[in-house]
Amino acid sequence: MRRSEQRLEEFQEFASTCGTRLFRTALLLTGGDWHQAEDLVQTALGKAFASWSRVRRADNRDAYVRTVLIRTHLSQQRLRRSGERPVATVPDPAVPGAGYGEGDPALRVALLAALARLPVKDRAVLVLRYWEDRSVEQTAAELGLRAGTVRNRSMSALGKLRELLGSERESLITI
Repeated sequence: MRRSEQRLEEFQEFASTCGTRLFRTALLLTGGDWHQAEDLVQTALGKAFASWSRVRRADNRDAYVRTVLIRTHLSQQRLRRSGERPVATVPDPAVPGAGYGEGDPALRVALLAALARLPVKDRAVLVLRYWEDRSVEQTAAELGLRAGTVRNRSMSALGKLRELLGSERESLITI
């Protein structure tokens, strides 16, 4: 087997094992936009493949590519290249068990809608800290922030999220 074929096969195996987790993170980062999340995962995996020799030497390949995914998302949000506009209703049907808890779909939609209204970095901090269950230090490393900044942003973002959820917040707590 040639070296390039071996490289491709190794990358394909990696992408197939971590693709679902990356998509779940991307879906949360994009505020539930399925298509934008797919594009984000494809972009991150494309970048990972382009620098596969560096990625394969990383201690934790998943964390390395997740960092690429998050930084790509933040970069895209800063550049505002997208001509897409948010809509009031989601055209795709809800997918049960899409990675953000079972329970009342209306509550999940409310949570995703409120999450989408947060600033990009606040959303990234909440997704990593609470959905991805990362520590403050891991979140800080992945976002290129200090641990104190992550703590402050977490508290502030949770407060904003509570305000946005309003009366629906009590129902979400029981999920």
